[in-house]
Amino acid sequence: MQTLLTDRELLESLALDVEAVLRRHIDAADGWQPHEYVPWDDGHNFAFLGGIDWEPEQSELSDVAKLALTVSVLIADNLPAYHRELGKYLRTGAWWRWVGRWTAEENRHEIMIRNYLMTTRSVDPVELERMRMAHMTTGFRRPGMHLLDVLATCAFEETAAAIRHRNTAALKENPMVTAMAERIARDDELQAVVFADLVAAGLDLAPDQALRAIADRVADFAVPSVTLADGRNSDDVLAEAGIYNRADEGALVFKPLLRRWNVFTRTDLGEVGEQARAELAHLRD
Repeated sequence: MQTLLTDRELLESLALDVEAVLRRHIDAADGWQPHEYVPWDDGHNFAFLGGIDWEPEQSELSDVAKLALTVSVLIADNLPAYHRELGKYLRTGAWWRWVGRWTAEENRHEIMIRNYLMTTRSVDPVELERMRMAHMTTGFRRPGMHLLDVLATCAFEETAAAIRHRNTAALKENPMVTAMAERIARDDELQAVVFADLVAAGLDLAPDQALRAIADRVADFAVPSVTLADGRNSDDVLAEAGIYNRADEGALVFKPLLRRWNVFTRTDLGEVGEQARAELAHLRD
């Protein structure tokens, strides 16, 4: 029977791994600028400042593109809640520096998309603000988790976000929407690598404990979602639009990470780990 490590022991034991992973991430992540993706010349004042307010015909985006960008900006706008939930577990040393870096990266996604949507008048700004207020008022809260569960969940979430943004880019809506979606997807992929590498380090340190966490988080995984102005849930609407379908999570989110973690070829598992691996057998290639 492998000894269970406390979260504090895991935080301390993996501290050097976090330092190394964070340095690699910063070296790999471009110092790109969100303002460069916004066509500022297309902007003009709304009625409050003597211009004209938004009308539907001002938008040049397809309904699918408007939907995808609206969901992205609303999810990113709820960043204070995600920051709080992640920070509850990682408020020490290099872990806390990673939370700060991750938060800053996520924030510039929201800044870029919102500025683009407002400048190009692609969506109704009043409706978007009402949805934002409602979404952030509802907030986001994770159930209580241990450290390895948090890391596995974040690896899955960032992988799923990258898929959503890659599919948005694949719409080829216009060059700027494509460029924004590809840029965010690249960030998501790099962030997923950070969390995945930390899970891998956890597997080497406490294989049974880590694999138990992975199996549990696969079983209850759910991407962040928003309620749209018409009352529909973003999960359903994104699936209908071909942007993100939860039915594809096994193949596109879980399997690549399980392969990365050598889940089905490990030889260091005890009884607890073998049980967890058996629960994941449906995801074996």
